Amino acid sequence: MAFSVAVAGASGYAGGELLRLLAAHPEFEVRTVTAHSNAGQRLIDLQPHLRSLAHLGLVDTTPENLSGHDVVFVALPHGKSGELTAHLSPETLVVDCGADHRLESAEDWAAFYGGDYFGAWTYGVPELPTETGKQRSRLVGARRIAAPGCNASTVALALAPGIRAKVIEPQDLVAVLAVGPSGAGKSLKVPNLAAEILGSANPYAVGGTHRHIPEIVQSLRWAGSVVDATISFTPVIVPMARGILATATARMVPGTSPGAVRAAWETAYADEPFVHLLPEGHFPRTADVLGANTALIGLAIDEAAGRVVTITAIDNLVKGTAGAAIQSVNIALGLTETLGLTMNGVAP
Repeated sequence: MAFSVAVAGASGYAGGELLRLLAAHPEFEVRTVTAHSNAGQRLIDLQPHLRSLAHLGLVDTTPENLSGHDVVFVALPHGKSGELTAHLSPETLVVDCGADHRLESAEDWAAFYGGDYFGAWTYGVPELPTETGKQRSRLVGARRIAAPGCNASTVALALAPGIRAKVIEPQDLVAVLAVGPSGAGKSLKVPNLAAEILGSANPYAVGGTHRHIPEIVQSLRWAGSVVDATISFTPVIVPMARGILATATARMVPGTSPGAVRAAWETAYADEPFVHLLPEGHFPRTADVLGANTALIGLAIDEAAGRVVTITAIDNLVKGTAGAAIQSVNIALGLTETLGLTMNGVAP
């Protein structure tokens, strides 16, 4: 029997991508879709690519409309899901695709988000290397899951293997990300959209202000950083609808050999279905992961600078959000982890 599913925030980018993947999942049946200002409209009018779900109408995002399902995905802006999910049954598997339950530190929440702090849930990046293994083991049987921030999980997957193997230093990390505007949601406020986005590259949250920074530091702490990592993190919106290409660099631990560096990433991701280290000298493009639940990582060593360089590509709406959420639910429910997901991108 299929698991019944509700999706809150179904009219947004993340909600739409969740529904696209859920519609093809053999064990899930989407029964309820909710929205705020778009409640009362047909789903197909807001998400015209979801033809197989044309029978669904958007209802108000309330605990009553979300109750009674086996799985509830919540794709709401930060600060909006915590109070809502508190009213759902502890037996329901709830996945927050927003930020409200990602951070273990109330102080970090106050500094980077503000407002009420709702506590941390099990973090939904199964492949993340930790001191004791992988984050995957913590997801088994979970009933509350925090899907990751797309930028944060990309950088964490890029750097955590080196932290765990102690071949890179957690201080003086640098990450610059080219990101598509879909990562900012449909409410992105940019004047003269065509000129500002389609004709330009736009940095934002410059100077250590991006809200995903404490999430990255938290993940690297789990990977074995003995001191909190310090990272200069700069995202840049570029003219592509979706995708992230992250260039992250770190100082090599003195005396570390190039072979040991590469072995750290090979060991971390050797058996992973969705995180792949590319052969030496190869680096990914965002086009290679479009529509896929895949993170591709290229690795190089800048010997003159004494730094390890990683280039990581993901689709921010799939591996960065919806795919990671569904992958985590598969694990929590004891289903095959790859069910309903693909490692194949869409050919250009």
